[in-house]
Amino acid sequence: MSATRVVTFHYTLRDPAGRILDTSAGGEPITYLEGAGQIIDGLDSRLRRAEAGAKQRVQVPAAEAYGEHDAAQVQQVKRAVLPIDGELALGAQFQAGPDRNAPVVTVVAIDGEQVTLDANHPLAGVDLEFEVEIVTVRGATPEELSHGHAHGNDGTGHCQ
Repeated sequence: MSATRVVTFHYTLRDPAGRILDTSAGGEPITYLEGAGQIIDGLDSRLRRAEAGAKQRVQVPAAEAYGEHDAAQVQQVKRAVLPIDGELALGAQFQAGPDRNAPVVTVVAIDGEQVTLDANHPLAGVDLEFEVEIVTVRGATPEELSHGHAHGNDGTGHCQ
């Protein structure tokens, strides 16, 4: 891994219509090890030269964020085979199987006993815009590099 920096930043994430999807405002900033897959690739690559104190607007196309929407990940199933008891509503999300690594699916249509599920990430196919403020940048510790993730702002904690 060629990551050598740990970056801490605040962000506001918007969709193409300008709606806020997520923000760290009023909360803790995000700390990550560059190149370790802790944030989406498109944002990671665009912050590689950012320095502490920098504020920037970052455009990340869907392909470099959560990927393009894949129609093969949408399928119709019978309601009876779903691992859900009780009411089922549009937008409901659940794991498709008992394994904790089973994909999370979203209910996108209900037609009688037929339910259409989408296993794409909810932001698949969406171009993203981040407003980013870099809080700190420091060299990664040897332990962080060997573990493949940041250990907090100062390198001593064991977060993520």
